[in-house]
Amino acid sequence: MLDQFAETTSPDSFTLQNSKLLKVRLDAVTIQAKIGSMVAYQGDVKFEHAGSGGMSRMLKKAVSGEGAELMKVTGSGEVFLADMAQEIHLIKLENDRITVNGQHVLAFDAGIDWDIERVKDAGSAMAGGMSQLALKGTGWVAIVTDGPPVRLDVAAAPTFADAQAAVCWSSGVTTAIKTDVNLKSLIGRSSGETLQLAFSGEGWVLIQPSEGTVSGGSLAGAAGGLSKMLRG
Repeated sequence: MLDQFAETTSPDSFTLQNSKLLKVRLDAVTIQAKIGSMVAYQGDVKFEHAGSGGMSRMLKKAVSGEGAELMKVTGSGEVFLADMAQEIHLIKLENDRITVNGQHVLAFDAGIDWDIERVKDAGSAMAGGMSQLALKGTGWVAIVTDGPPVRLDVAAAPTFADAQAAVCWSSGVTTAIKTDVNLKSLIGRSSGETLQLAFSGEGWVLIQPSEGTVSGGSLAGAAGGLSKMLRG
């Protein structure tokens, strides 16, 4: 009666067991994953704190509040990862780069390099120092969204998004801050539209169907902070 839930098999190191559960074969890869995301494993698996990856990134993380707390997962066997039953999506990088809001990172190949970067024009005190996580190299990246997302072609038309809904974007896309201080134009659930992300260039941006509040120095946290300032 439970055959529909049987474990999936695949030659790939990263496989979706279902839309909300990720299976990783550790005999093929070492990974970094969000702390607390392990729900099960089989075999000889070790979990260690991944650290900040150097003094420069540690300082950026301390200042921005961006970046998920990561653990290093090694060994043999397989590990299953999830994050609050959110939707999981796999992206295969081939000597490429994507930019992700830190809270949406579930796991990635340990060989992929990461760094914390500021959003263009976000250096002012009003913007709160908005930042994001840049992942580059070759390998798998697993991200999570609160519901099924939409992928928008940035080159097709001027593209803007609520900072709480923007999940990730491709290497050819650049971001800037668009503010709206006209309080009569507040149209979102939490009035987050006073501060939007503007996307330009060639590539795509992934938008989730949620404006979930995220604390800290991430894009969403900065957006919420500015909205409160504008409301007085």
